[in-house]
Amino acid sequence: MAVPLFAFINGTSDVILGIVAAVLIGYSLVVALVIPRRWPDFPRRRLPLFALVSASLVAGMLVSVEVLGEAHHFPSAEAATSSTGAATTTVSSTSARTTSAATTTGGATTSATSTAIQGNAAAGKAVFTSAGCTACHTLKEAGATGTIGPNLDMGLKGKSPDFIRQSIVDPNAEITPGYPPNVMPQDFSQKLSPSDLDNLVAFLVASTKGG
Repeated sequence: MAVPLFAFINGTSDVILGIVAAVLIGYSLVVALVIPRRWPDFPRRRLPLFALVSASLVAGMLVSVEVLGEAHHFPSAEAATSSTGAATTTVSSTSARTTSAATTTGGATTSATSTAIQGNAAAGKAVFTSAGCTACHTLKEAGATGTIGPNLDMGLKGKSPDFIRQSIVDPNAEITPGYPPNVMPQDFSQKLSPSDLDNLVAFLVASTKGG
């Protein structure tokens, strides 16, 4: 209802302003061109009346412009309010989509990490000992103090299950600084069963707070 009302006010204001302007222009033309020809001595005694009429017309024009011109401001305010509301809605929608996407991504990451750790950490501790890892590595959780290979408490701290698995089956893929290649046997992927490998990875992740 607000928009049609403002449109009506604007249309009416334009008409009134046009009429007032036409009257003022017509009066000016009559006074300047018509009256001097018919009454050369005009206004003489009618000077006060002439001045009053002229001043009234000018004042009326100014008042009309001041008052009726305000009607044009309302639609602009309405449009500005609508634009602000639309912008707020857009920002809110974008924020909601971003939050939703972040939540979904976070959930997917957590799920992937949980899926990667499939073994049993307790069983993996036994594999760590039986596979001879204690002779070469230091790992507090296993009571190992070997120094031939890297210190696993430090080297695997915070590492992902995929990194730890690769370090077991392909130890030369990423060598710890200060150690030469081929120090660790390359055949653990054949020596360990898939379940033993999963258990060993789970144990190392838990022991070094990896993943």
